[in-house]
Amino acid sequence: MLFVDVILPLALPRSFTYSVPADLAAQARKGVRVIVPFGARKFYSAIVQEIHDRDTVPYAVKEIVSVLDERPVVNDLQIRLWHWIAAYYMCTVGEVMKAAMPSGLKLESETKVFYNEAYVQCDELNSHEEEVLHLMHSRKSLPVGEIAAIYKHRDLMRVVQSLVDKEALWVEEVIAGRYKPRFESCVRLHPALDSETKMKTTFDALERAPRQLEILMNFVRLSGVFSGRPQREVTKKELLQAGHAQAETLHNLARKKVLELYAKEVSRLDSGTSGDGGLPELTPHQQTAMEQIRGAFATKDAVLLHGVTSSGKTEIYIRLIEEQIRQGRQVLYLLPGIALTAQIIDRLKIVFGNKVGIYHSKFPDAERVEVWNNVGKPGGYSVVLGVRSSIFLPFANLGLVIVDEEHENTYKQYDPAPRYHARDTAIMLASMYGAKTLLGTATPAIESYYNAREGKYGLVELQQRYAGMDLPDVQIADTTLGRKREKMQMHFHPDLLTAIDETLKAGKQAILFQNRRGFAPYVQCRVCEYIPRCERCDVSLTYHRFSDRLLCHYCGYSAENIHQCPACGSLDISTVGFGTERIEDELKLFFPHAHIARLDLDTSRTRNSYEKIIAAFEEGKTDILVGTQMVTKGLNFENVRLAGVLNADNMLNFPDFRADERSYQLMTQVSGRAGRAGERGQVIIQASSPQHPILQYVIANDYAGMYASQLAEREKYKYPPFYRLIRLTLKHKNKDVLHLASGELAEYLVKIFGRRVLGPETPLISRVQTYYLENILLKIEKHASVQKVKELLAEAINNIRQLPAYKSLQVVADVDPM
Repeated sequence: MLFVDVILPLALPRSFTYSVPADLAAQARKGVRVIVPFGARKFYSAIVQEIHDRDTVPYAVKEIVSVLDERPVVNDLQIRLWHWIAAYYMCTVGEVMKAAMPSGLKLESETKVFYNEAYVQCDELNSHEEEVLHLMHSRKSLPVGEIAAIYKHRDLMRVVQSLVDKEALWVEEVIAGRYKPRFESCVRLHPALDSETKMKTTFDALERAPRQLEILMNFVRLSGVFSGRPQREVTKKELLQAGHAQAETLHNLARKKVLELYAKEVSRLDSGTSGDGGLPELTPHQQTAMEQIRGAFATKDAVLLHGVTSSGKTEIYIRLIEEQIRQGRQVLYLLPGIALTAQIIDRLKIVFGNKVGIYHSKFPDAERVEVWNNVGKPGGYSVVLGVRSSIFLPFANLGLVIVDEEHENTYKQYDPAPRYHARDTAIMLASMYGAKTLLGTATPAIESYYNAREGKYGLVELQQRYAGMDLPDVQIADTTLGRKREKMQMHFHPDLLTAIDETLKAGKQAILFQNRRGFAPYVQCRVCEYIPRCERCDVSLTYHRFSDRLLCHYCGYSAENIHQCPACGSLDISTVGFGTERIEDELKLFFPHAHIARLDLDTSRTRNSYEKIIAAFEEGKTDILVGTQMVTKGLNFENVRLAGVLNADNMLNFPDFRADERSYQLMTQVSGRAGRAGERGQVIIQASSPQHPILQYVIANDYAGMYASQLAEREKYKYPPFYRLIRLTLKHKNKDVLHLASGELAEYLVKIFGRRVLGPETPLISRVQTYYLENILLKIEKHASVQKVKELLAEAINNIRQLPAYKSLQVVADVDPM
């Protein structure tokens, strides 16, 4: 008998074995999806990872129900990568599978309740049963979840079971979520009409049916049949529109076996153009960098391209992509955020046309499935442009991975598991394919630059801006002095307002960066100092003026804005602090004739919204763009003369060992948006401590100085790149139980790892989504066996969760936390 080991999309510690019925044995292949029963009644689509004839498992083996795919949807290298991610990032392979595959390829049964049309009431029903039965009589069938949402009763399943026992209802597990291909109705000549003689006879026979004859003649013209040219497909819609004909007339021709209708599977993806824009010309500095990259790839699998902002890294990427395509290999081009794909895709499609595919979460799931299927087949996309989830695609022949803006923390997945870093995972992915990885940025992550300096990666420096452009002039606007002299206007230093005014008068554009969305971080009663807080998290609610609501940015909880203090009854309520919404409103007061737009999570939730905002700014329809980190990530606008940072203090004073590094990166990146087309740009940073070392490094564009200072601190206090970090976050709804559990776990770990263990400590946000949190941090030497450390950690976590008092305890491991 044949058996398969499968990966289920669940947080399970191992794979499960199923038997294969004889009639499915020929279809069972590694990498295909199979429907399997799991537990008492659930069904899932699972991935076959091994086929064998061993029945050695200590449980009753169940049969697979069906095989879903003719060819594998996951290849061997992907399965290897899933296992590596699970081992390195301390999660399960099932969690990796769940994150990796588009929803349309992951099927799961749902419990559905059906009304029995033949039911005749004989038994007396109570009020709850009557209510559910009335609902089911009108709706016929509903998932249990929908019934629960309509009929909010804690004993719902008992009521449903009672009605099942009385044969009024029945319950089934129904497979949901299947991807459905799109089909288009097409028309072709009936096979019987295989000669010009038969066609002439048909034309003669249709003389008395002029409308049918017109359709046939239009078909001959559109398809090119019997013309000697290659025949093309004609859609039903196209044919009917050609003669303004009725569908019934076409169907009559089909009944007469003159034409034949058939369904053709069509792609939801934009086919685009073939791309003939030509390769960009490289400057001598770019050409040198290109040759150095090629030389470094001869001995290194990964190369770091450290190029200042606007040095022309993208042009180098395009040249390298073209080389890979000529060799018949694929390229993965990773970007840190969806907003950046809008600009880059236009540049790539000019050169490579329909060889380029896009993959990110704003796409409908059906389109993501089609990109997934396209990448893995012969003749599929040569280049895929995408965000971090793109590393999971089933590449057929990957040759190069480009990680643009490699320093960005958005490459790190936070929740849920797997908590992987796409940059590091991409390097592993490339090595499995025998491919190369190019990391590009103007502000490298300290760990990446350290690896390059130590010889683990190749290092190529590009310190000249494209076409000899000067780096922008960076100035610090002292907000402390401004407030002391009462010169601050709302949240703007007069120097920044003057610069904006001069920029607009010159017909130029400005970008303003404020790393907080919403109108104000919180509202407060001026009498008793009451601040509305989230019911589920230990945070104040952010005021959003557009919706006039208070929102929690951690769990999504929403409440009406308060106009009277619920604590003391005072009407004296004020907003405190400022976010992007407030900056946008204040700018409209200062510059009423300017066109102002905002780019943050609130304005870019839909697939096209961010593209419209960026396109409007690129086309000059917007004068000032206000935004969060989205405006710092590699965007290229030629008419931007001014970049402003509204509040550097928030970044610099954040309690995190990476705060200085991130502050330098963000301010340097936003500075790089200014002066990209000949004229020197201007940057104004509002800060209360102008002499802060990081601000001085930004002014001087001194990455080396920042790197050296940070490296010395990291070595002294045992942080990366000298030590590895693993953070354990313990969660429980009972604060006292959590405190006891974290103390016990930390004590146990100290016995194993000694002074490498820090904590437990309560994080800044101590409660999220009703769960209290405590952290334990491990600092592990680089030369230590990380695998052994993880095994000891997993054993410790498992031991504490086995204790009856901690059965509801959650322990989350985050390897290389950001």
